[in-house]
Amino acid sequence: MKKLLILALLAVGVTLGANAQTNKFSDAALKDVFATLDGTDVTFESVLNKHAGKTIFIDLWASWCKDCREGLPGVKKLQKKYAEDDVVFVFLSLDKNKDAWKKGVEKLAITGDHYFINKGWKGSPFCQDIKLDWIPRYMIVNPKGEIEVYKSIKTDDKTLLKTLKVTK
Repeated sequence: MKKLLILALLAVGVTLGANAQTNKFSDAALKDVFATLDGTDVTFESVLNKHAGKTIFIDLWASWCKDCREGLPGVKKLQKKYAEDDVVFVFLSLDKNKDAWKKGVEKLAITGDHYFINKGWKGSPFCQDIKLDWIPRYMIVNPKGEIEVYKSIKTDDKTLLKTLKVTK
């Protein structure tokens, strides 16, 4: 009986550890290289540093993604709501190529900071670090550079909205 209890506690501990999320990005994720709309390569760390001291709303998306396009009005609504606050919107594209990404940004009239994940979904250290399994994926990084919202797939997610409200 004692062994069974120990095994059960061990299993719970392993499960909790496997599901734990961090509030920091890994060094590999920070060093991942993204392209800007003008063709310059930048690290994810430089993207975060550019907006240091502000709340960063990250939207991982692609123009081919139906759920991403359907979620865009919600993102635009949040942009409008927090336009006067220190909230910046960073869009990280997982489009198949840069041309499709640029056309998508223009066609969908998406405003904010735009970056293309050069190594794609499977090859990107950033995507691996956050265990990306679905897009759209929304994240919030607080002004201290800590991940406040690790994973949200809806713009009306209660945790996402509560975190943004605290910022206001």
